[in-house]
Amino acid sequence: MPISRNFGTAFVGGALTLTLAALAYPAMLGVQNATTSTSRIVANTRFGPLTEADRDFVVKVRSAGLWEYPLGEIAMKRGTTSAMKEAGAHLVVGHAGLDELCRKIAPELNIALPNQATPQQQQFVATADSKQGKEFDSTAVNIMRVTHGQIFPVIAKTRASTENTLVRQLADLANDTVLDHITVLEKTGLVNFDQVNFQQTTPPKLPKVQLTPPPPQPGAPVLVLKARPDLNVHTASPTATPTVG
Repeated sequence: MPISRNFGTAFVGGALTLTLAALAYPAMLGVQNATTSTSRIVANTRFGPLTEADRDFVVKVRSAGLWEYPLGEIAMKRGTTSAMKEAGAHLVVGHAGLDELCRKIAPELNIALPNQATPQQQQFVATADSKQGKEFDSTAVNIMRVTHGQIFPVIAKTRASTENTLVRQLADLANDTVLDHITVLEKTGLVNFDQVNFQQTTPPKLPKVQLTPPPPQPGAPVLVLKARPDLNVHTASPTATPTVG
């Protein structure tokens, strides 16, 4: 079942020289980022300058894990095919790895990480969770394929432009992980490419509040996405396996 066109789419110690602006929680952290000054340097660190775009990227990766990890867990339990369950396992393992790196580098860059996904992302989980059987499979796959397709070029742009070595490390890992996730989602055979391509290129204009994860409460511990070595899943970039059309 294709998703509706109206359904929205939706990162080690050392002394840092920071500006006060780097302490501010980013105002716009969704996939759609309307800020016009993303190249503005908000901190000078021993790992290289940190721009608004760099900072937002770290939080985007963290926020993505806060909804895709639990949705992956649901897919592992309720997926109706082995391919769907495998996709869920890759989501869980991949985002646990990204989350670990996010939590490692965020203190070095003085970035506050959210403990909740954006309202829009929380709705993604609720929408998929409300479905049953094969309808759950199709809904979850297409939601995730849209969001992975949208963040993929953001990763490439960040990797190409950032001067911060820690952000580059995160972009490298994110590139491998997202490509792996796209691949396993497509292996389910449930991706509606016409619908996905439409939504990737024409996302709705949602209010900023829907695209911004709530700031963490002062003193609150950072939520940890549990590593799952028991799943024996590897999320490095997959080897190309072309087929005859």
